[in-house]
Order: sequence, then C-alpha cells, then structure tokens
Amino acid sequence: TKKEVAVHNKYKKNLWTTEVDRGQIGQVLMNIYVNAWQAMPDGGELHIQTENVNIDKDYIKPFEVEPGKFVKISITDTGIGMVEETKNQIFDPFFTTKEKERGTGMGLSSAYGIIKNHGGFITVYSELDKGSTFNVFLPASEKKKAEKDKKTAKKMKRGSGTILLIDDEQMMLDVGEEMLKGLGYDVLIAKGGNEGLEIYRENQRKIDMVILDMIMPGTTGSNAYDSLKEINNDIRVLLSSGYSINGKANDILERGCDGFIQKPFTLEQLSHKISEILNKE
Repeated sequence: TKKEVAVHNKYKKNLWTTEVDRGQIGQVLMNIYVNAWQAMPDGGELHIQTENVNIDKDYIKPFEVEPGKFVKISITDTGIGMVEETKNQIFDPFFTTKEKERGTGMGLSSAYGIIKNHGGFITVYSELDKGSTFNVFLPASEKKKAEKDKKTAKKMKRGSGTILLIDDEQMMLDVGEEMLKGLGYDVLIAKGGNEGLEIYRENQRKIDMVILDMIMPGTTGSNAYDSLKEINNDIRVLLSSGYSINGKANDILERGCDGFIQKPFTLEQLSHKISEILNKE
C-alpha cells in the first residue's frame, strides 16, 4: 500500500499445515501490516518470514496453549518502535495511540483474539526507534493441506465508478481505500460523518455509492444516512459495522439503506456487496 516500504519475503520450504479460517487470518495479517506501515511514515523495510518451530512447555506457559509444533509467521518493520508501556497494552481492547497520530495498537486486540481462538498466540518485540517484530504462532496440524480453490479469482466481482468511504478509523480508511482501488473503483475518503456529508454535497454527481460506518463519534452513521438521503433520495449506501445486523443497523436498513457488511470483511465479500447494490434495478 505504500511504495516507500520495501517488502522482503523469506518463506520456509515444506512449511507445516495449520487449520485456519482464511478470511480471519487475512484480517490478522492486514492489521499487523497496516500497523507496520503507519509506524514507517517516511518509508522503510518490512520483512515477512515463516518457519516451523517446536515449542516446549516452559516457553509456552504464559500463553495458555499446549506445547508442540507450531507454524511461526514473523513480521518485522524498521519503524518508530514502541516504549515498554505501549508494548504492554497494544493487545488490550480499545487501546490506541491515535492521539499521537500513530497507528500502533489499532485493530490488534481483534487480531490477538482471532489467533487465540485458533489455538495460537502472538508475541511482540520492540524498542523505540528500532522497529518492531510481531510473531504469530499457529498450531501445526497432521491433516493434509487443502487444495487451493481455483475458483477464488473468478469469485471476485470487479467494477467501476466512484465510491465514497466514510469511517472515523484511519486504519479502516487506509485499508478500505486500497481494497476498493484493487476492485477497480475510484475512491473518495472522509474521516467522520460531517466530512462525509461535505464531500458528498460537493461531489454527489460523480459518486455512485457510499460505504458508511455505523458507529462514529459526533455525526453517527444513522444521522449521516438520514442527511445523505435528504441530499439525494436515490443515494445507494452500504452500511458497515463491527456489530451484527441486529439493533441499530437493522433500523437503518428498514429506512431504506441498500445493504450491510460486518467488519472484518474479506475483499471477496466486499466485492459482492458492492456489485449487488450497484446492479440493483
């Protein structure tokens, strides 16, 4: 996502098999990559390495998992690094260093939870001004590797047009913009409801669709949706939220919102939702 960042890969041959949810693990890696990218505002080096490791009970004791064979994914950046206090909090829910305009910590609580649910764990090593290394450990499986789905590429629905992405989280704007561009769309981004309304008023003739976050401070997704409808009653809106479709999201859908997608979502899921809404008669 950033040309100033050089990516280096070192992958182990004959890597052990692990049993994972592909979409969830993709979200974990995306969170770590974006944190690394935001820690290198002037560019830098990103190293990604995989290996097979045997972990004994003494090393693994603090992580409440069974010792044995693990696949290890290491992601190292040459960024700003972290002080000890920050490093000890980055996996806590709602922790962020956002007030310092740095992305470290954002999204890592959910990443930690996903890996824990897979029977694994994450460690982090970091020093201020010396970069960070995130190590993801996933338990090895004796099962045979699943055949790669040859239909995956065909499932992706690409398109064209302009989409306005409204969200209060910078990470979601950064990742979402790259995902949408990768699907072929032109993208306008707005940080929060007020900015989103302003951008839509100025560009409504060329905007084909809006992706709107539901939970935002100030002008909420619900209020923003009503205001967008006042500007253009025929507007097409995809609601996005980490919460389920029940409750507030359902209320907005009943008021005419065109669709809902729950975070975290995959590129494939996003492509289908957008295609469904843009191709509605």
